[in-house]
Amino acid sequence: MKKLIPAYLRVTLIFFAVLGAMEYFIDSGDKPAFIKFPMVSLFLFVFLFLLIAIEITVKAVDTITYQLLTEEQKIKLAETTNISFKDSSWYKNLMKMLTKSVPIEKEGELLLEHDYDGIKELDNNLPPWWVYLFYICIIFAVVYLVRFEIMGADNQEMELKKEMAQAQIDIAEYKKTAPDLMDEKTVTLLTDPADLAAGKAIFTANCVPCHRADAGGQIGPNLTDDQWILGGGIKNVFHTLLNGGRDGKGMISWKGTLKPKEMQEVASYVLSLKGSNPKDPKAPEGEIWVDENAPKTAAAAPVAADSTKVK
Repeated sequence: MKKLIPAYLRVTLIFFAVLGAMEYFIDSGDKPAFIKFPMVSLFLFVFLFLLIAIEITVKAVDTITYQLLTEEQKIKLAETTNISFKDSSWYKNLMKMLTKSVPIEKEGELLLEHDYDGIKELDNNLPPWWVYLFYICIIFAVVYLVRFEIMGADNQEMELKKEMAQAQIDIAEYKKTAPDLMDEKTVTLLTDPADLAAGKAIFTANCVPCHRADAGGQIGPNLTDDQWILGGGIKNVFHTLLNGGRDGKGMISWKGTLKPKEMQEVASYVLSLKGSNPKDPKAPEGEIWVDENAPKTAAAAPVAADSTKVK
């Protein structure tokens, strides 16, 4: 039997198909699985060896079997092997099923009476695949008309707008629980002692040279008073840590050193130091910052004048 695919090509295709499947199903991070896991490389080597061995064995069996055939069987095998792809019986049956074509010798039965300058017309049936596709198109058109023109379903543009709006909502919700995606708009003040302790450790490791261990200020400003150069509150302090201070003379940006969660912790710790009154603090800088979103306290009621008081 004639083999349509050569042995070397068959081995190559099977090997790379298995390699691709292993890379897809094995989670190896940023490295290929056969590099990260030596056992995978060993398996692929053994698998390739077996493929080649199987091809050699099959080839040897075919050769021995051919030698055992009689001359008549060899001639018949050669005739069968040399049949072209289009002359094979299964190909002819497939084409007949798809086209319902009539053999050339019977085309005379399909001739119509039409004659155009000697050109005659055959009354062939339409190919079944074409007829079924035409019916499917009609059904699709009816469903499309009813759904979008009569029932008013969303078109592609409206679906895209809704999906984009939902995506923005999902991103916002995800950012609330994903500390590494936090920004100055979603950051919140931490008050848990464990978070403040983590913030203190970060402050001690990175901020002491400029602000002192007690945050009283040295090169940098005092962080314990009510005055802020770039605004107080968790969002402003986080923004300053993320983007840095004033150009040329302010604090550097820490986004390349600290993660968003770590900046939230150290900002919360700094804000917890308000009113700690360190020894010999640096003079206040900036302006007094008032949180506009803080709840307003009720003004004290005026004390009524004592009319019995002797003037």
